[in-house]
Amino acid sequence: MAVSRETQGQIQKGDYDSIEAAWLERIETTPDDLDFFVGTARALIGVGEEKRARSLLELLDDQFKEQGRWRTRLQLLRRAGSLIFAAADRQHLMVVATLQKLYADKPSFQGLLESVGLKRAVEDIPKTWEKVERLETLLGYDVGAVVAMEGKGVGRVTEVNLGLESFKIDFERHAGLMVGFRAAGKLLRPLAENHFLRRKLEDPAGLAALRDDSPAELLRLVLESAGRALTGAEIKDMLQGLVADDRWTSFWTAARKHPQVVASGGGRQSYHWATSSEGASDSVWRSFEKASDEKKIDLLRRNADRDPELRGRMAKELVRIGEEIARTKPGLAFEIWFALERTGGAPAGLSWEPDALLAAGRDPRPTLTGIGERLLRERGYAMVRERRDDWPAVYADMLWREDDPRALNLLAEGLEHESSEDFGRFIDQLVAQPRKAPAAFVWLAERAVDDEEIQARNPLRLLQQILAAMVTDEFAGYRQRLKPLADSGGALPRLFAKLSEDQAPQAREAVQRSPALEDYQRAPLLAALEMRFAGLRQEQEMPLYATAESIAARRAELKRLLDVEIPANRKAIEEARALGDLRENFEYKSARQRHEYLAARSASLDRDLRRVRPLDPGKIDPSEVRIGTRVRLGDGKGGERPLTILGPWESRPEENIVSYESDLARGILGKRAGDAVEVEGRGFTILAIEPYQ
Repeated sequence: MAVSRETQGQIQKGDYDSIEAAWLERIETTPDDLDFFVGTARALIGVGEEKRARSLLELLDDQFKEQGRWRTRLQLLRRAGSLIFAAADRQHLMVVATLQKLYADKPSFQGLLESVGLKRAVEDIPKTWEKVERLETLLGYDVGAVVAMEGKGVGRVTEVNLGLESFKIDFERHAGLMVGFRAAGKLLRPLAENHFLRRKLEDPAGLAALRDDSPAELLRLVLESAGRALTGAEIKDMLQGLVADDRWTSFWTAARKHPQVVASGGGRQSYHWATSSEGASDSVWRSFEKASDEKKIDLLRRNADRDPELRGRMAKELVRIGEEIARTKPGLAFEIWFALERTGGAPAGLSWEPDALLAAGRDPRPTLTGIGERLLRERGYAMVRERRDDWPAVYADMLWREDDPRALNLLAEGLEHESSEDFGRFIDQLVAQPRKAPAAFVWLAERAVDDEEIQARNPLRLLQQILAAMVTDEFAGYRQRLKPLADSGGALPRLFAKLSEDQAPQAREAVQRSPALEDYQRAPLLAALEMRFAGLRQEQEMPLYATAESIAARRAELKRLLDVEIPANRKAIEEARALGDLRENFEYKSARQRHEYLAARSASLDRDLRRVRPLDPGKIDPSEVRIGTRVRLGDGKGGERPLTILGPWESRPEENIVSYESDLARGILGKRAGDAVEVEGRGFTILAIEPYQ
C-alpha cells in the first residue's frame, strides 16, 4: 500500500495540516480509497504520530457509520482496526456490530453468527477474521439464495438447519437435498441476480419471450453468465427445459448467426460472446420484421436505446401499423402511441392519438378492452374520466369486462365515489349472475373479506355463489383464489356476521352440501355458524349412541390431540414461520393446513362426546329391534344372516354391523320376531332378537 510522494513529502516536512486537509477532501470525494487512508495512517505512525493517525481514522470510521457504508467500514476494520481500537475486545465488538448492520436482514444471520463462534475468543483478532470469512461464505447460502450444483441443476435454499449444520435446497429435479456447511463451498455455487441459470428459475416467461423474439440475446445471457467459452452441447444443456428438442435446430441457427457470437476450436467448437456490437442492430431489425404487432412494441421498448437509426426505423414502421389498425384494433393503436411516446416521442398530428381514440362521440369500450397492458389500460380509464361526461356509464360497463383486480379496484373506487347507486346495482347483478363475469366475481368475493358494505348487501346469496363458483367450470382458472375464502379470516366466515336468523339454516345447508369444501374447512365453518346462531346448535343436539369402548377410544383420541398433536403442530408453525417469506414457505403452509385439520377434528370430537350416550347390553330390551340389538334373519330356505345395529362409530358393514342412521337399519328398527322385512332387495323373516355382545 504505497503512499504518494506528495504525502511522503508532507510527512517529512511535518506539514500535518496539509495531510489533514487532504484526508478530509478524500473523505468527501473518494471515501472508498482505503489504500490512501490506511497507507497515510501507517506512515504517520511510522514517524511517531500515532495519536494523529488514530484521530483521523476515527473520523473516517464515524463518517462510514453516519453514511451507512457498512461494507467499507468492515474493510477498514480488517485493514486498520488495531490502529483505531487499541483493545482487541473493543475491535471485536465493532466487527460484530458492523456485521449486524450488514446482514441483520438475513434470516439465519444470528444463528450462523453463533455457529461460526464469532462470540467466542474475542481477544484473538486473526481468528475473528477467519470466522468472518466463514460467516460471509455461509450467508451466501442463506434461505432464499439461488445456487447451482453439478448434476442437480439450480435450486433455492429453503432451510438452514443449525443443529445439523446443513442447508436444505429444493433443486429442479431433487427437492429437499441436504448439503453440509463444510461441503457447501465445494458443491454449491451462488448465482448472481442476473445470472442466466437464476433467471431460468425465477423468470422463465421472460426468457421464453427472449427465445421467441431474440434468440441471440438469450444466447448472450448464457455465454456471459458462464464467464467462459461453451461448447454447443454445454449451451444446449443450460437451455434444457427452455428450448425444446424439436425447436433446438432453428433456435441455434438463428442465435449463433449474431455477429457477436465467435466460434473457436477445431472439430469440437466452443463459443463466446465478443464485446463488439457491430451488426447487433441488424439482428434486432430482423427480429422486429418477423414479430407480431404486439411483439414489435416490446422490441421497440427494449431496443430503443441501442441505436437511434434503428429506433427511427422501428418507430416509422409502428406509425404505419397504427394508422392501419386504428379502426379495427384501437386498443393496440393506443399501446403503439404510448410506446412511441416513451421511446423518443410520437409524431404530432396523428389521427389515432389517445385523445382521439377516447374522444366524446366515439365508443371508448373497444379501445379500452383492446389494451393488453394493465397500466396503460388504467391510464385509459383515467383519460375517460377526465374527458367524458358519460364516464360513470363506461366504468359500470367495463367492470363486467375487466379481469385484473387492480384495474377493477380503480373502476370500482371511481364509480362508488361518483355513483354509488350504479355500483350497488353492479354488485347485485354480479352476485345474481357471477358466470357473466367470473374475474369480476372473484374480485368481489376477495374484496368482501374487508368490505362490510359488500358483506351486508346480500350475504346469503354471495355465500352460496362463492361455494358454487368453487366447482363451476367457468371459474376453473380462479380456484386457487377462491379456496382461501373458506379459511379462517376469509370471506365466508365474515359473511356469517351479516346473516339473519332466518338465513342461518340455509347457510348451514350450503356449507354442508358443498362438494368444494374439504373436511378441515367445513367443520370450522359449521362450528362458527353454530357459535353465532345458537338455534342451529339446538337443532343438531341429537343424541349419539355408541359402545363404551368406542367412547373411550374417542376420548383418548381427543386427549392426544389436545395434549400432544396440537401443541406439537403449534411449535411446528412457529418454527416454520421463522424460516422466512410465508408466501414461499412450504413448511409453514403444510403446518397451517395441519392446524386446520387438527382444530376441525378436535372440535368435531368434542361436540360428539358432549352428546354421546353409552349403550349398555344389560339394559337393552330385545322385545323388538332397537339400537344395540343383534338380529338373526332367515330367508325361508335355511339360510340365515346376522345383523347388529350399533352407532355410526362402530359401523362395519363388511362384518354385518350397521349404524342405526343407515337406511338398512331404519327399515327394521321397531320390528319384532316373526316380522317380515326387506334387506337390500331380499325378503327375510326376523328369527330372533338379542342384545349385542
